[in-house]
Amino acid sequence: MNFAIQARLDDQSKELTELAKTYLLDFGLKHDEESPDIVLSIGGDGTLLHAFHRFSHLLDKVSFVGIHTGHLGFYADWKPSELEKLVLSIAKKDFNVVEYPLLEVQVHHNSSGVNKYLALNEATVKSPSVTLVMDVELNGKHFERFRGDGLCVSTPSGSTAYNKALGGAIIHPTLQAIQLTEMASINNRVFRTVGSSLVLPAHHNCELKPVSESQEFNMTIDHISLDQSDVAKIQFNVAREKVRFARFRPFPFWERVHESFVSNDV
Repeated sequence: MNFAIQARLDDQSKELTELAKTYLLDFGLKHDEESPDIVLSIGGDGTLLHAFHRFSHLLDKVSFVGIHTGHLGFYADWKPSELEKLVLSIAKKDFNVVEYPLLEVQVHHNSSGVNKYLALNEATVKSPSVTLVMDVELNGKHFERFRGDGLCVSTPSGSTAYNKALGGAIIHPTLQAIQLTEMASINNRVFRTVGSSLVLPAHHNCELKPVSESQEFNMTIDHISLDQSDVAKIQFNVAREKVRFARFRPFPFWERVHESFVSNDV
């Protein structure tokens, strides 16, 4: 089995990386940063996002597992003290692979074709200096004209991230769905939006169409920031590709939600 490691640049993560590499090599695994079967993310959830995008061209092959060197995360759920236990389980191939849905984003330009992206957490659309104005279409039919700070489209895995901060719903990561959530929409006697998050199943799609062809805006795909112009439409749907996680033990999602957002335990 081949392995690769994506690590945060702090001293603890660097030290843990060298230790993990030594252990895995001792157990006969091969260090391969080009074509790994399993990727260890050492840091936090942000580190795993970087790992996902680094190896997004290998999603049908590679599985991810996270070791947190900060706060317990939704992706990085192993403690540094459990490294030896984790390495032993990897060497024995004592794990299952679970698959979670991803968000596919297609940006259609008026004159330069289509760019496709995959997001593990979310994609956002914001206007840097003026109110964002976008027509929202669901399954090819006009739904609303949005005016406000921006829009966020998240995966179930990402529903506990920026989406939650915007007041969106928390969705179990196994559900095949995406969620559209507003950022500070303008609602008065003249302008109206639904004002609630929309959860769309896998067979639905959402399109955003700029009202003005000259409108420029910023778009994020997870941690990646992209300036956009000359856009005809942006299409969002549940991707055909999935992200694979190596599961070595039960993953109590709602317990993790409780620990992260409800529990007062230190």
